[in-house]
Amino acid sequence: MIVFDLECREGGHRFEGWFGSSEQFADQQLHGLLCCPECGSADVGKAVMAPSLARKGNQIVEARPRAMSKGAESLSNAPMSPEAAQMMRKLATMQAEALKQSRWVGNSFAEDAKAMHYGERAHESIHGEATLAQAKDLLEEGIAVAPLPFPVVPPDKAN
Repeated sequence: MIVFDLECREGGHRFEGWFGSSEQFADQQLHGLLCCPECGSADVGKAVMAPSLARKGNQIVEARPRAMSKGAESLSNAPMSPEAAQMMRKLATMQAEALKQSRWVGNSFAEDAKAMHYGERAHESIHGEATLAQAKDLLEEGIAVAPLPFPVVPPDKAN
């Protein structure tokens, strides 16, 4: 048996067809025996299909996470819910507003944060770049820092 993805040329409906061979498909198409299950159109042809390539014997197959319950969708393929999209927009707006009130200090973020914490310079809201090790050091010294939820383009790199 061979499986083809078929497409109704009139309505654009896609569906599967099972045939004994490519010749059987061609014969049924020639005699008008194929029809779209949605609209009944006989103008049906093969749809473009992604090739099915065999995996090499030495390739490692990564396990895909399975749904927790019947009908549950995988998080990686599921569309974002309207509530989650609204929350992300709110978060992005809040970050944009906070950045307007803050000054970009680039790679000197950790040094500037320490200087403000120890009273060596005036306090102000800043944002910039720090390595994970620098961020951990700041937190260990009692200096409150937090990563931004969305990436920030440095002013000199912005259009």
